[in-house]
Amino acid sequence: MITIINYNAGNIKSIQNMLKRIGAKSCISSHVEEIEQAEKLILPGVGHFDYGMNNLKQSGLIEVLNKKVVEQKTPILGICLGAQLLGNRSEEGAEKGLGWIDMDIVKFDKAKMGDNLKIPHMSWNEVSIKKNSKLMLGLDDESRFYFVHSYHMRCNDENNILANTFYGYEFTSAVEKENIFGVQFHPEKSHKFGMKLLENFVNI
Repeated sequence: MITIINYNAGNIKSIQNMLKRIGAKSCISSHVEEIEQAEKLILPGVGHFDYGMNNLKQSGLIEVLNKKVVEQKTPILGICLGAQLLGNRSEEGAEKGLGWIDMDIVKFDKAKMGDNLKIPHMSWNEVSIKKNSKLMLGLDDESRFYFVHSYHMRCNDENNILANTFYGYEFTSAVEKENIFGVQFHPEKSHKFGMKLLENFVNI
């Protein structure tokens, strides 16, 4: 069973609907007991970094998530804000992230982007896969995903970079460290490519 973590920070029903389409069983939960029993976890999220971290704290889930992800090595997929929360901190706020991946979240640098590109990055875009990964099986550099974000991940350890994307300049759009995966884009809104990525996560 895949447990989609509900901490009131995003539209999570669309993720469950996509999982249902590929035949994967899932539940949406904010209960410690159900998360303890999860075979895999998805941490979704839309919105402000501090809002997401504060909601996680108030939900009382950080302790069980640390136990599941860090100690028990349960696979987890962070999506959009959920991916950013895997890191150390964000320029968007003052709260510390979960710190599972050594990365910081930074605002798009308008000076590097040129006048024709807008923030937020809101469009379909390609990913450039940087290493072999079970999450990316059957996908290639022509795979396109849907993005909506003003901040992006910046890894301090290049070994954690799974994929990059170009938007005025190259930024990290997917990360991987052992059992921990994060994608800046929305696979649940990315049609066949997103469906394939979620199917790969189910099979990890």
